[in-house]
Amino acid sequence: MQASNLPRRAGVGFKPEHFEAILADTSPPGFLEIHAENYMGAGGPPHARLARLRQDHALSIHGVGLSIGAMQPLDSDHLARLKALCDRYEPESFSEHLAWSSHDTIFLNDLLPLPYTLATLIRVAEHIDQVQEALGRQMLLENPATYLTFAESTLQETEFLAEIARRTGCGLLLDINNVFVASTNHNVDPLDYLARFPLSKVREIHLGGHAETVDDAGAPLLIDSHDTPVKDPVWALYETVLGRTGPIATLIEWDNDVPDWPVLRAEAEAAGRLLAAAHRLVA
Repeated sequence: MQASNLPRRAGVGFKPEHFEAILADTSPPGFLEIHAENYMGAGGPPHARLARLRQDHALSIHGVGLSIGAMQPLDSDHLARLKALCDRYEPESFSEHLAWSSHDTIFLNDLLPLPYTLATLIRVAEHIDQVQEALGRQMLLENPATYLTFAESTLQETEFLAEIARRTGCGLLLDINNVFVASTNHNVDPLDYLARFPLSKVREIHLGGHAETVDDAGAPLLIDSHDTPVKDPVWALYETVLGRTGPIATLIEWDNDVPDWPVLRAEAEAAGRLLAAAHRLVA
């Protein structure tokens, strides 16, 4: 099984409007990430752009549609299209979400949470084994941004992720914005969460922005919106993690209200400075 092997640098999510700017940039990002479902057609401009970028850039493919946490079987057609995409571009990394988004023949355009039970763990592990066998490569599993918890859960999220990684050999994608969003929404300390997180299994980090609002009771409510710069508390958590792990490939996610290239590049450069500092600490 091919292991995830992204460079330990700062990358960005590729957006078509940045194509020419990336080609012209004399200091390009460390890697580019795409959403798999945007490239499951046979050809056209999306593939022409991606093929050109792949000549010069490391690539991460991030899935949003496998529905890894669903209790029903994986969609074999979707998995076959995903395999064709990975075979075509041979990315350094592939990742998916700890979530579900389908029921029977209905696909929901959202990443929905799971109860952390033994039954759920067994099903998620079976699905990851199936994906890794089909792709011939390691999958990274991303921790979710959540807005509710399940009374039936018998495992903490960090325990669940650690056991999934142990059983399947998958890696983990640590989304630090998701940690801050979920911790705020559930009124827990994100540092306590990270202290329990199996950091030795992390192969990629995501950073992104979030929206701030309040719930019906007036309590703070954060939304994982990917439409703003990374917020200061998320940068602080990122620096804490790097102090424990050393440098790890890090992606800036900005999927909505996408800014001009210099703004996105500046976010990646900020992550790059912290990665360089972490490298000096472990050198």
